[in-house]
Amino acid sequence: MTDLQRVTLASGIELDVQVSGPDDAPAIIFLHGFPESHRTWRHQVAHFSDRYRCIVPDQRGYRGSSKPQDVESYTPDRLIGDIFQLADTLGVQKFTLVGHDWGGAIAWGAAIMGQMTGRVERLVIMNAPHPMVFQRLLYTHEGQRTSSQYIREFRDPANDALVEEHGLVGILLKAVRWDRPGAMEQEERDALMADWQNRDAARGMLNWYRATPLVVPAMDAPFEIPADAQMPALPNLTIPTLVIWAMDDLALPAANLDGLDAVIDDYTLVEVRDCGHFVPWERPDAVNAAMDEFLGR
Repeated sequence: MTDLQRVTLASGIELDVQVSGPDDAPAIIFLHGFPESHRTWRHQVAHFSDRYRCIVPDQRGYRGSSKPQDVESYTPDRLIGDIFQLADTLGVQKFTLVGHDWGGAIAWGAAIMGQMTGRVERLVIMNAPHPMVFQRLLYTHEGQRTSSQYIREFRDPANDALVEEHGLVGILLKAVRWDRPGAMEQEERDALMADWQNRDAARGMLNWYRATPLVVPAMDAPFEIPADAQMPALPNLTIPTLVIWAMDDLALPAANLDGLDAVIDDYTLVEVRDCGHFVPWERPDAVNAAMDEFLGR
């Protein structure tokens, strides 16, 4: 794997970034999710870097990248801005955007913005809910609301002492029921456990959840959209979009696919069976094959 390089954005945020592949090749920017790193994409970089310029940051708040400690530094507009500033700094005008989990959430927003300027040419989403679909499910779908109660724990200041004492692993053990943990190689697991001991990074990662406008109702709230709810309203995606969905995801049920065809004009869905949430490294062969076909269109 290529060593990380330090990239300073126009905002002053510094990101550790892995850049692989020919400088003049079409660019792909890969965005990891919580609570991982650029290593999420190790199998994809190995597969695609012979013919694409693969740009893979540790996002704001993670590992060695800048970790501002205030919640406001993690609002979606700032996280989306990081992506375009990263492309600018590396001299990349147009790119394909690939995102998983929280990286996918940012990729949805960045793609909607980037399609207007022609900068984002294609989008690949992996087990990351569309903002409009996800908010609706949190109000109306018992399974999704149950699976998302951990977000309320992540936002609760009462858990801050747990994070200070034990690092990120303290709150993960309390709030999250891990999805197929045996699928990760021991070396990767050890590296993550080390990353999670950094208290500044732990606070930064949790601030992604604290800064989002997403509403996660308590389980005793009615299963309906409140009359005064501020539902997300976004334009349709018009660029070619591939959604790869692991169908055994305990955190994000397949109900998140319902209605995507109404908000994406050029929509391709690939369902991956017998796979949990972390599809980029649980089923890399399926992911790489789906991306090969999509990118080769």
